Amino acid sequence: MSAGTACRLIGRWRIVEADLWGRAHLDLVEPAMITIGTDGHGEIAFGALQAGLDLGYSQALVHFTWAGFEEMDEVSGDGHAELLDDGTIEITFAYHNGDEAILKVKRETSSTAC
Repeated sequence: MSAGTACRLIGRWRIVEADLWGRAHLDLVEPAMITIGTDGHGEIAFGALQAGLDLGYSQALVHFTWAGFEEMDEVSGDGHAELLDDGTIEITFAYHNGDEAILKVKRETSSTAC
């Protein structure tokens, strides 16, 4: 499904909390962020992870697969991001054959929704 103008998750978001990691780990290399683009692609970075996202959209939910590097090791997985009633996002983020985390995310103030 195309993002179109109906997807309310498009933009840059700040990862502010995770159930598996503390704030110091999330911002280890740079501020923890996720970017959800309109072209089927996005990016996520937290801790030592940097990865690209392949996205599938609906109005308040984005499904994704991801691939990237963490401490110079190739890693991949999948997940989804859901827009909550309070305007934040909850992300289920899973490593292939590994951990699954819940990330809490707030819109970056300089980003606007579609």
